[in-house]
Amino acid sequence: MHQGWSDPGEVRTSLDAVGYLADRRIAQIVYLAAQLGKPILAEGPAGVGKTALALALAECTGRELVRLQCYEGLDEAKALYEWDYHKQLLRLQSDEGAAWSDLEGDIFSESFLLERPLLAAIRSDDPVVLLIDEIDRVELETEALLLEILDSFQVTIPELGTIRATTQPIVVLTSNNTRELSEALKRRCLYLHVPYPSIERERAILARRVPDAADILVDKIVATVAAIREMPLRKAPSVSETIDWARTLVALGVEEVDADATASTLNVLLKYQADIERAAKELSLELGAE
Repeated sequence: MHQGWSDPGEVRTSLDAVGYLADRRIAQIVYLAAQLGKPILAEGPAGVGKTALALALAECTGRELVRLQCYEGLDEAKALYEWDYHKQLLRLQSDEGAAWSDLEGDIFSESFLLERPLLAAIRSDDPVVLLIDEIDRVELETEALLLEILDSFQVTIPELGTIRATTQPIVVLTSNNTRELSEALKRRCLYLHVPYPSIERERAILARRVPDAADILVDKIVATVAAIREMPLRKAPSVSETIDWARTLVALGVEEVDADATASTLNVLLKYQADIERAAKELSLELGAE
């Protein structure tokens, strides 16, 4: 990791320089991950900046980002590697008379290997940032595979042997907490809970990301969003949706977040009709008002 960081304050400054406003807790976890060589497990609601942290780390350290997007059904072939069976078949058909002992070493060689994100991160000659995004979406079997990789940063391909990482990746795992992760995985990581930001931090984020928004507009936006997040909604507005809402209001020339402006743009902030109707009721807004 970035060897120039002498304390968490320097981490915070580095992240701030690439547009990521880290609080002291985030900066300290990143610093400790650098010192201890451990992965970061960032857990919290969707849209609070967990993935953005990995992107910012790649940018501020000058490392390539290697991303494994997790999903239900993700298996070893899509996460680690697989063989190009179509290409292998063509090779076999092109030399049907050859003995299998002669062909085996050919078709199970580098030129037939399809490298997936985990193997790409391990084999990279230059240090990378490995983002394992939404790990809570995979099955326990796949989680166990990731655990094995994180333990040793090496993988054994039966036909090629054991491949060991020559550089230490920065590893960031994110979870939206849709299921409980294994204790074994958590033990190997530095845990970072990323909640919705405080009003002060969200105000600073908007000032950075939507510089055209007047201070009085930003104050009203963050206060309204904070109130909406306290409501029992199916999905509370994320930071990215707050930014979208601020940009929407600026584009519409709104200078004050009054009832009409809020009611007519709630669909930018909330993505379920039931949530829109509940928020409108709680805020005493009339939907569809002219």
